[in-house]
Amino acid sequence: MKPSFLTTLILAGSLFAGGCATKTYVNKTVDPVNGKVDQVAQQSDRQGQAIDQTKQSLDETRTSLDQTRASLEKDETDLNATNERAVSAGTRADAANQKADLIGKNLGDLKSMVANLDDYKQVSSTTVNFKFNSDKLSSDAKQELDQMVMNQQTYKRFFIAVEGFTDRTGSDAYNEALSRRRADAVVEYLVAQHNLPIYRIHMVGLGKQKPLEEATTRAAQAKNRRVEVAVYSADQTVASLNDQ
Repeated sequence: MKPSFLTTLILAGSLFAGGCATKTYVNKTVDPVNGKVDQVAQQSDRQGQAIDQTKQSLDETRTSLDQTRASLEKDETDLNATNERAVSAGTRADAANQKADLIGKNLGDLKSMVANLDDYKQVSSTTVNFKFNSDKLSSDAKQELDQMVMNQQTYKRFFIAVEGFTDRTGSDAYNEALSRRRADAVVEYLVAQHNLPIYRIHMVGLGKQKPLEEATTRAAQAKNRRVEVAVYSADQTVASLNDQ
């Protein structure tokens, strides 16, 4: 038997009503889930932004620390350099003070000597000769100097005069320089070999001046190539005064 129209209509209405109910159920079930998913997504985005900001802040902090470390290392280097300069300056100051003290003592001795210059008398002397155009001391010259200063240790107040000379060969300027080199050679020998205080030695180079021989012969020229050395002491004067 064929279904009637009414029966068909009732069945269609039932299906429609059932479909609507199902759709409503699905909507009620799915929509909250979608909302939660959206909330989770938004929260994840905020957390991602917070992480990015934290990372950026850490990077900035690391850069700042690196700059601070570099600045501290530079300050330490500058401080070390300053300390080294200070130590060096202190060392130079100490050396300068020691030198000043020594110079002061030497000047005091020299002033005492000069104040009584008239009391100084020549107690020994010698003349050493040089080869042509030479400022080197010969063995004979060294022996002469050794003999002259042998007894200088017995004098407390003394000085030594050293005068260098040349022959007439060459220019005035050259001979003046050569005569000074010859006198320097004598002074260096006396200081190095006999421990004589340098401040007790007075040296001058006179070149062609005060020749011993006016002649131009080879023998005369050889005599003029010389250094005259004399020891002066005031001890003899004091001794003679004490004997009176």
